[in-house]
Amino acid sequence: HSIVFQISSPTSMAQRYDRAVTIYSPDGHLLQVEYAQEAVRRGSTVMGLRTNNAIVIGVEKRSVGDLQEERMVRKICMLDDHVVMTFSGLTADARILVSRAQMEAQSHRLNFEKPTTVEYITRYIAQLKQNYTQSNGRRPFGLSCLVGGFDEDGTPHLFQTDPSGIFYEWRANTTGRSSQPVRDYMEKHADEILTIADEAAAIKHIVRTLVSVSSLNHTQMEVAVLKYRQPLRMIDHQVLADLERTVRREIEDEAEASRRPRAP
Repeated sequence: HSIVFQISSPTSMAQRYDRAVTIYSPDGHLLQVEYAQEAVRRGSTVMGLRTNNAIVIGVEKRSVGDLQEERMVRKICMLDDHVVMTFSGLTADARILVSRAQMEAQSHRLNFEKPTTVEYITRYIAQLKQNYTQSNGRRPFGLSCLVGGFDEDGTPHLFQTDPSGIFYEWRANTTGRSSQPVRDYMEKHADEILTIADEAAAIKHIVRTLVSVSSLNHTQMEVAVLKYRQPLRMIDHQVLADLERTVRREIEDEAEASRRPRAP
């Protein structure tokens, strides 16, 4: 009798282990979670930056149809008076997550008679995401969130959560389609980021990063600033247009200077 060995392709192997979110693949991966992370990588680019007294959020703005109401397309949401969130991934998932987080923030105010800390609400979001990686009949949330805000003592914080349910605190971070080149650019200019002290410099750095890496213009981005005990402020498009012109001029000047022969 002849013995026939059947070798399964990696694709067929994956199909055997991605039917449910609770099944591990042989190499220890939850494939449904990795699919959710891929949904994030295909989403709009978003980035956040924390200064000593402000949280600055920059997002890639998708084009809006001529007949569509622009006010309905929002990637920057308030979870409470002092906490702002932006996201990359599935907008429908984000709507549910934002609603749950807003209810948790209000419940915290009602029960403890004080606003929630930024870490508490981030931990709540991360826990909710993790629950959806451990239950049958569900799928992970297909979005990555940047959560920024201020604690009661005025200390600013910026966190990121992933579909797997992990979260970290950052001085500046990004997620979405161009997250890797944007992160590389920010790490290259880490010294500048760590010394940013004022809001204007942070806004300019956000615009410069989006223009340099993602090749966006001012009509394709939105920038918001949250300061301690102040309402969220969206930066005017004319200000963004002026900043874009300044940044492009600086980039051209730097490129011209690098091409000049150095004096011996």
